[in-house]
Amino acid sequence: MSFTKQNLIVCGTDTDVGKTVVSALLVQGLESNYWKPIQSGLSEGSDTDWVCKILKLPKHRYLKEIYRFQAPVSPHWAAEKENCSVSIEKLKLPEFGQQTIIETAGGLMVPLRRDFLQLDLLEQWQLPVVLVARSGLGTINHTLLSLEALKRRKLPIVGVILNGPLHADNPKTIHDFGGVPILAELPKLSPLTSETLQEEWQKQKLIHRIKSRLQNLII
Repeated sequence: MSFTKQNLIVCGTDTDVGKTVVSALLVQGLESNYWKPIQSGLSEGSDTDWVCKILKLPKHRYLKEIYRFQAPVSPHWAAEKENCSVSIEKLKLPEFGQQTIIETAGGLMVPLRRDFLQLDLLEQWQLPVVLVARSGLGTINHTLLSLEALKRRKLPIVGVILNGPLHADNPKTIHDFGGVPILAELPKLSPLTSETLQEEWQKQKLIHRIKSRLQNLII
C-alpha cells in the first residue's frame, strides 16, 4: 500500500490532550478525509463539526459518526445513559477510497462497552497509530504506558506528537525509552486556524517525517 492510501489512527494518552487539533493538522497537511466514529459529549459540540468548520471540509472529505452521545464521559457509560450499547460490528472500517485520519474517543484503554476496550478495536483494525500526548509533567508515564500497550498488541506506531509548551527533556526521554520518533512538538496555537495549522505543518516538516515513517512501516 502506498503512503497516500494508508489510513491513520489518531489516539491519545488521555482525554483533552489535543487529538482533534492534531487530526485537523493531519487532515489538512495530508489532504486526507476525517472520521471520528464515536463522539461523546455533544453538549460541548462535535469534533467532526469543529474539524469541518475550521478546515472548511466539503462533504466528500469526512464521514459522519456511527455513534453520537450527549454525556461527556467514556463511550461505554455515555451509551448506557442513553439505553444503548456500542455494536462492534457497526465499527468496521468503511471503504474510504482515500487516505483517512480516524480519531478515537479518548485514550487507548477507554471502554467502548463493558467487555471491549478501544485498544481491542484498534487491534482489529490493524492501522498505523499516531499517539498524541501532553508535553508537560506526567507525560512520560502516560506516554510510555500507551506505547507499551500498542506494542503488546503488535500495532504499528508512526510516532508521538506532543501538545503544549515546549519541554527541554520530555521529548528525548520519551524517544529514548519508547523507541519511537517524536514527530512534532506542537505549541498552543493562537489563533487556532487553518492558516496557523498549515504554518506549523510546514515548520515541523511533518510531511517528510510521516512519509518516511510510514514507508518503513509498510515495508
